[in-house]
Amino acid sequence: MNSLPAAVLMVWLTNNIGVTLLNKAAFATVDFKYPFMLTSVHMSCNSMGTQCYQAWKRREQLKLPSTASEEQEALVAGWTGKKKQFTPEQKKAILAYSVIFSLNIAIGNLSLRHVSVNFNQVMRSLVPAITLGVGILQGKAFSMYRRYSVGVVVLGVLFACYGDMTYSAVGFMVTVFCVLLAAAKVTVSGEMLTGKLKMHPIDLLGRMAPLALLQCSLISLLSGEVSSIASRWTTDLSPFVNPQPFIIVLMSGFASFTLNISSLYANKLTSPLTLCIAANVKQVIMIATSTILFETPINFLNGLGILIVLTGSFWYSYMSLMEKHQDKK
Repeated sequence: MNSLPAAVLMVWLTNNIGVTLLNKAAFATVDFKYPFMLTSVHMSCNSMGTQCYQAWKRREQLKLPSTASEEQEALVAGWTGKKKQFTPEQKKAILAYSVIFSLNIAIGNLSLRHVSVNFNQVMRSLVPAITLGVGILQGKAFSMYRRYSVGVVVLGVLFACYGDMTYSAVGFMVTVFCVLLAAAKVTVSGEMLTGKLKMHPIDLLGRMAPLALLQCSLISLLSGEVSSIASRWTTDLSPFVNPQPFIIVLMSGFASFTLNISSLYANKLTSPLTLCIAANVKQVIMIATSTILFETPINFLNGLGILIVLTGSFWYSYMSLMEKHQDKK
């Protein structure tokens, strides 16, 4: 692996960990208990960031000399702002997906408000199991190896969630909803990117972020978050009174956009297996870091469950990649 893919992978890994820890810090450290407003900030940063990214891409392409090599052209290749035209039915599908997109992020943030990072990450490991279950109901075939690996993950989740791991009944239900939304997002986004629409990831993000911003801002207003923030503005939320909440929330929003961009480049410049390994490394680092930072209690059974989840997740990802590689031959 040369220096560029390694650097991009490191940025992706750092952002992946940073977004979750910054979101948890907003809820647990500075008492910014507003998941829908936090998601609105994320979507604002993604909307503005997407526009800046497109402008930068167009500028890079204009600067590219006519004698540029294929490698140089590849480095600046990407979506530069020419949007596809869709039928009314397809526009309705995009709007419906935007609801899943925004709720997935917002409910994920709401989950982090009520449960520990460890519990959130362990439960998110069930996404492949749900996706596989939906696929079986749709008549898709899956190898026994993938089914066994999902069984290992489910067993690990049961161990990890038993006993002292920090979560409440409300937090458990919210996190289950979060996992269901994450599975739905994986399924639908795959259709958006590779199905009939075949949207470019930047085009998809550029369309989703403004819609999600509008939806989450409305929910934030109706749920009373906006009025609560207004009542606390002059005491502890104004950056002129206490800059810490403002800085953490803004950093979280910026990191959410750079995560999306670095994810695109990581997919382009590295192999799926590399990303698979990096994702498991991320889970290990995130669980270890959050345990130290937020003092999350873990007993022996919880620790064993987390280890089983990580092993099962890696096994599932590895077998999925190997099967896709065999199908291409």
